[in-house]
Amino acid sequence: MAEQLLTTSIQAPGFQGVNKQDSAVGLASGFALVANNCVIDKYGRIGARNGWTTSHAAVGAIASSVVRFITEFTDINGTAYTIVGVGNKLFKLAAAVLTEVTYGGGGVAPTITADNWSAASLNGSLYLYQAGHSPLVFDPSVSTTTYKRISEAPGYLGTVQSANVAISAFGRIWTGGESSNKSLIQFSDILNGVILSTGTSGTLDLSSVWPDGEDEIVSLAAHNGFLFIFGRRQILVYAKPDDPYTMNLQDTITGIGCLSRDSVVVAGTDIMFLSDTGVRSLQRTVQEKSSPMREVSLNVKDDLLTVLVSENAANIKEVYSDVHAFYLLSLPTSGVTYCFDMRQLLPNGAARTTTWSNINPTALCYNSNRELLIGKTGYVGKYNGYTDNGSAYSLSYFTNFFDFGSPTALKIMKKVAVTFIGNAAANVNIRWGFEYRDIYYTRSATVSSAVVDYFNDGEFGIAEFSSGVFVQTIKSNVGGSGAVLQLGIETSINGNALSVQRIDCYVKQGKTL
Repeated sequence: MAEQLLTTSIQAPGFQGVNKQDSAVGLASGFALVANNCVIDKYGRIGARNGWTTSHAAVGAIASSVVRFITEFTDINGTAYTIVGVGNKLFKLAAAVLTEVTYGGGGVAPTITADNWSAASLNGSLYLYQAGHSPLVFDPSVSTTTYKRISEAPGYLGTVQSANVAISAFGRIWTGGESSNKSLIQFSDILNGVILSTGTSGTLDLSSVWPDGEDEIVSLAAHNGFLFIFGRRQILVYAKPDDPYTMNLQDTITGIGCLSRDSVVVAGTDIMFLSDTGVRSLQRTVQEKSSPMREVSLNVKDDLLTVLVSENAANIKEVYSDVHAFYLLSLPTSGVTYCFDMRQLLPNGAARTTTWSNINPTALCYNSNRELLIGKTGYVGKYNGYTDNGSAYSLSYFTNFFDFGSPTALKIMKKVAVTFIGNAAANVNIRWGFEYRDIYYTRSATVSSAVVDYFNDGEFGIAEFSSGVFVQTIKSNVGGSGAVLQLGIETSINGNALSVQRIDCYVKQGKTL
């Protein structure tokens, strides 16, 4: 009598994202140990991320320079401008053309030695701040091709702070992080970013406000009627900041600060930021004071902290895209981008997480056209398509280790069936291994949208459910044995989408070990 096959099915593989923190063999089947160059789509499937394409023709002067700053703002006439920092210069991206914005202040041009600007727009003008640099203003009502120092702008009053962070909120420009006074906030007059004395402009000295001793301003944010001031080791929350002279300190958070200025982003109804211990969510802490701060990166915490060691905090970039429902954290030195899916958080408060390699954005901007722009060497790229500027990239997905509920029994591999969804033929590698070792067996196969060729035990098309999209299951006879098993999928993405819908694994149970 033939021995019955044991079967396990992983439906919507990897839909809970990567989990490196918990015991690999005790994880639910929806978790992954590897999900690289993947996203979790709205149907809960692991699939290929988009690639990037150039959004303008090559510009010789910046061919070897890294784009580190991209922002969009709208002038008083409703015209949107995309301003780019690269090669220690400012550029304007319009109609697929990148043109330099030059100094127009009439004096000696300011010296620019870096491109990590912090941007804030107010009443049709764009204000740019960066540590160690003269603050700049780009006002299209004066010139659409030049910028000047804020101190040279018409109507300028006061002394502008040489800050490192700026936001526009509650009708004003707020700045902080000046190297000579790292606890000083400066705010402009209402609707005028160049009036910094008289009117309702002023400063806020935090040196005696920090609850846990002296700190420095790293970043600022405004959300839901509150002003958030992120220090390196603590966070201040001010209520009623629409009137700076009557606003009050609503809350303080100690023991957690912000590591990187550009990691702070308003993501829907939440605020995300990077701390020394990973990506955190601030809003829950503000709303529910007795609740712990949510650790969005909890499931990949150790890996994230390991790569953070080599990063320059000034170069860490973030973005939130509502159309993709993800928060991206780009760590350009290590070449890793963490993608945190924000559609639905896991029970432990973590976001479903995947990683990206190869694409390595050095700047990020989500614009009013719902396009995700990324910084690259020599280019502003656009997140779309399924190649990285014409080059293929590798997708890797590996399950957690599982034991069919019998941790001491030998499992003899017989078959693996993987169901794919795609829109063109693709070559895939099905991989499997045993006993927590990085040694894998491999079977290669072709996912085909047209004629289906048999491979090993067989392949067959299941159904075509919409124009240009197919569902196909690859079945393969496999071998090997062990007490615990891991399955993986690797493929090259070269112009077409591909997702993994389901994995079925068939084994025979052997002797007890």
